[in-house]
Amino acid sequence: MCSDSTGTTPQRRENWRRHPDPRRLAPAHPHATEILARHDAALDCGVPTYVDPVSGFSVFTSDFLASRNFCCSSGCRHCPYA
Repeated sequence: MCSDSTGTTPQRRENWRRHPDPRRLAPAHPHATEILARHDAALDCGVPTYVDPVSGFSVFTSDFLASRNFCCSSGCRHCPYA
């Protein structure tokens, strides 16, 4: 669920915090282990982003995205609502 026109917080998917939706990060992705390690380190430090090891772009963590209480429908890797 990515949007809710009633203004209520959408339902978060199961295991949203540490496991991205496989449509957003396939388990077989060649850099999945490093990506998840960087994501987990950012969660543990309480920072909102980490640097993607392939692109060098900043990526929002699942905690940051959940704190917004909505999905922006941009295909975020760690979207808790995907």
